[in-house]
Amino acid sequence: MAQHIVKVLAANYITHDVKRFVVEKPAGFQYQSGENVHVAINEAGWECQQRPFSFTSLNEWPYLEFIIKIYDDKDGVTKKLGKTNAGAELILFDVFGSIHYKGPGVFIAGGSGITPFISIFRELFSHGKMDGNKLILSNKSSEDIILPYEIFCMLKSNFINVYTRQGVIGFLDRRIDRRMLIRLIGDFSSNFYVCGPKVFVHEIREYLISLGANSEVIVFDKGA
Repeated sequence: MAQHIVKVLAANYITHDVKRFVVEKPAGFQYQSGENVHVAINEAGWECQQRPFSFTSLNEWPYLEFIIKIYDDKDGVTKKLGKTNAGAELILFDVFGSIHYKGPGVFIAGGSGITPFISIFRELFSHGKMDGNKLILSNKSSEDIILPYEIFCMLKSNFINVYTRQGVIGFLDRRIDRRMLIRLIGDFSSNFYVCGPKVFVHEIREYLISLGANSEVIVFDKGA
């Protein structure tokens, strides 16, 4: 298994619990939009604690970018990353992933599950191919949205926010359920891309299939 030790070039919080990391890109390193890589922190006691994170950068960029949700209530890798800043080192292992773009469709994400979609949207937008894509994004509140302005600029009215814990005028305020999908989508013959917590992914897939979506065109993280 190939390993690459890379330096953190920049690290900053972009929401109250989500942090952006810019790191060195190893020579010849390749990946596709939507894919992940196993990452560890290059410090004693942390080198073997690998966690999967999605690339939010594009393959042609000269650096790598990760946007990571930090769980301060758990003594784990993300809590440590919350205290990791520029100058520290990470270890990159194998690149993998099952979320690959297969054509225009509906993207459904829960919270930080949007991260593999960010690189896909950035690639499509850079090539003028955003038409026909829609994002339904579920978060606890407006403060939890990752890169809201950039995503809006790419998707415009096809960026639909759903909030589960905060009433905001002009936005939906409940969990994504079967009835909501019927109202927001209507046509279930398109491609679907789903990412988020395991329970979220399972429920959304079940809803979509029950509404007539072909299971073969529902792209999701097979690890979820």
